[in-house]
Amino acid sequence: MDRGPEVGDPGCGGSASGGGVGAGVRDRASTGAAPTAPPVGSLPAVPQQRDPAPTVTGAPPPSPEPAARAAGPGAGAPAVLGRLGGRQVLRLVPTPRGTPFTFGYAAVLAVTSFLADHARPAFVRALHQASSTDVAHLVRHPVLVLIASALWIVGGIASPYAAGFLLVLTALERRTGPVCAAAVFLVGHVVATLVTELPVGAAVLAGALPVGSTHRLDYGISFGVAASVGALAGLLSPWLRWPLLIGFGSVLTQDLILLADPVTDAGHLIALAIGVATWPLVRRRHHPRPPATHP
Repeated sequence: MDRGPEVGDPGCGGSASGGGVGAGVRDRASTGAAPTAPPVGSLPAVPQQRDPAPTVTGAPPPSPEPAARAAGPGAGAPAVLGRLGGRQVLRLVPTPRGTPFTFGYAAVLAVTSFLADHARPAFVRALHQASSTDVAHLVRHPVLVLIASALWIVGGIASPYAAGFLLVLTALERRTGPVCAAAVFLVGHVVATLVTELPVGAAVLAGALPVGSTHRLDYGISFGVAASVGALAGLLSPWLRWPLLIGFGSVLTQDLILLADPVTDAGHLIALAIGVATWPLVRRRHHPRPPATHP
């Protein structure tokens, strides 16, 4: 709220030395000068009264204004926008309090990625093979390998899926909470893995694929990320939802057409469809963001 002029302001007809008539009386008393008669319209013997409005013709002196108004409307806009922009940037990255699941999971992935980059290649290869969700491991240790395979990022921390994990999981968790975000990621990872690997085992038993197909290397977080993209799209406005789904789905379809790794590429499309299927769940758990307010 703008503050009005106070007693002693130069623009109210007081002394320019900063004290009004009363201050002027005190200043003169300290130098031994004789006090003057009170101005017309003042009560006698009552100090520190305002002078009456000046009666001389001409423009009155300008009244002081706050610095923000003197600088013009919107003078503080850059600072406000800077603070709001900083908050928006911080919402894109995981934090311990705001997104505990994404933050903790990202910390684990950072450790395993560092290990994969700096350990001996033979040792890393053995870890990846032991964590693979191939048919042979799923038959013997299904729960263990389903968890272990989600602790690695194919391509390391520089992989596009690493950036997608941070941005998508952070946005999903901020809107639905840690439990719902973790459930979407886990369901996409587990279901897409089983749907793609079980037919491989059946084809091996039928003789359509060689026995070595049961030991194919399969690990990473890509199924969970694809499911999270599908779920997040259901919480966005239509002009963001459909370009995201069409663009991401087109990339996954192109990879499948190239047949570089048809089992994994088909799993990505399945995981995306699983994420879309969770729209009723995530929309019930959606926490709308409060409108931004100026501090």
